[in-house]
Amino acid sequence: MSQNTSFSSTATKRPPSAENQFLLKDSAPRNGSTPRGTRKNADYYEKQPLFERATAEPVRLTPAWEETNLPNDELNFKGVTMERAVLEMNPPTDRLLLVYFTLLLHGIGTLMPWNMFITAKAYFEDYKLAKTEYAGNFLPYVGFAAQIPNLLLNWINIFIPLDAGGSLTTRIVWSILVEVVVFIITVILAMTDSSQWPGTFFTITMITVVILNMANGVYQNTVFGMAAKLPSKYTGAVILGTNVSGTFTAIINVVSKIMSPNERTAAIYYFITALFVLLACFDTYFALPLNRFYRYHELLHEKEQQAKRKQSLNAVPDTPYFAILKQCLPQCFNVFFVFFVTLTIFPAVHSEIKISDENNFFTGDRFYSDVTCFLTFNICAVIGSTLATRITWPSPKYLVWPIVLRVLFIPFFLSCNYQPQVGREIPVLINSDWGYWAGA
Repeated sequence: MSQNTSFSSTATKRPPSAENQFLLKDSAPRNGSTPRGTRKNADYYEKQPLFERATAEPVRLTPAWEETNLPNDELNFKGVTMERAVLEMNPPTDRLLLVYFTLLLHGIGTLMPWNMFITAKAYFEDYKLAKTEYAGNFLPYVGFAAQIPNLLLNWINIFIPLDAGGSLTTRIVWSILVEVVVFIITVILAMTDSSQWPGTFFTITMITVVILNMANGVYQNTVFGMAAKLPSKYTGAVILGTNVSGTFTAIINVVSKIMSPNERTAAIYYFITALFVLLACFDTYFALPLNRFYRYHELLHEKEQQAKRKQSLNAVPDTPYFAILKQCLPQCFNVFFVFFVTLTIFPAVHSEIKISDENNFFTGDRFYSDVTCFLTFNICAVIGSTLATRITWPSPKYLVWPIVLRVLFIPFFLSCNYQPQVGREIPVLINSDWGYWAGA
């Protein structure tokens, strides 16, 4: 009774419910029997009106069924939006191959800076730097100024984690904007008469090439990272785009020459075209997240990353770079030697091979280098890249032999009508334009 009296003084002078009395009493029996005092309270509770019983304090349940320390995707669909659920239940397809062609366009954009400067050889050597010491060595200088920064930025980009180097959006946006600014400067230089300061023009051009290819190194590596979230054929789209880039650039160069009365006007049209391509790459990058197919694969990539983080228990393991290099070393040598032979010949030697018989070759002297060097090289690169995705022969074990045999192309092109600015020391052994073009 003393217990009931103290309880009523704090609870509006109403007897406590039987349930509350039982829970509050520490000495409640555990054998299933009911104490006599509790039975009296229960009888009193049964005699109360229904409405008064309903106003009693409800039973409170502990939220053990909704544990807060579990991952978001395990209970109650936390963090799962309706759109995300629909994407997981209905995997979308790449309608009209929009994502594929977008990555193809970005592949074109990644090699656009390099192809633009080497294909505009006549503009730099025969117009801007004509009759100067810089003309004879322009392409070798461009090669060093372009490839070394590109290599360094690609190498650094491999070892810097994404969160340390910025997001994909940050990398792509800033790299494309830098390239756009550099091409604007190049167009302004094309409009400016630099005949009184060719040395300054050459220096500015080399600086722009270095900056352009530093930005392009980041852009190129990031585009491949973006394609890695998608099925493997989309990485192939980027590679195909890099080959199409050279063909596209060579065609634009020929068309601008046909439509323009001189090299200066042709160069202005030519570099403005590069600006439009880069701006198209910029716009289409921001259009990708609007595509359901791309969002779906981003979601899959995000879930894979979450699973990896779970397995590693929030510990970042050391990447076994040496073991990876040891495993892929044979193919790394193959890639290196392919580019070593190719860049030894193209474009420095290849573009200096002159026409032997102007009257019996269809291009004439004006378009000879554009067609037999740049256009032929890039079209054959596209064909070879396409065939390699369908014909996997020879096997990786024997692939090194045809690659090493490519070194024979170096004496072949030197034996053609190669006429460098400094003069030729050995006789011309292959004096046929058709024979040279067949080997090109």
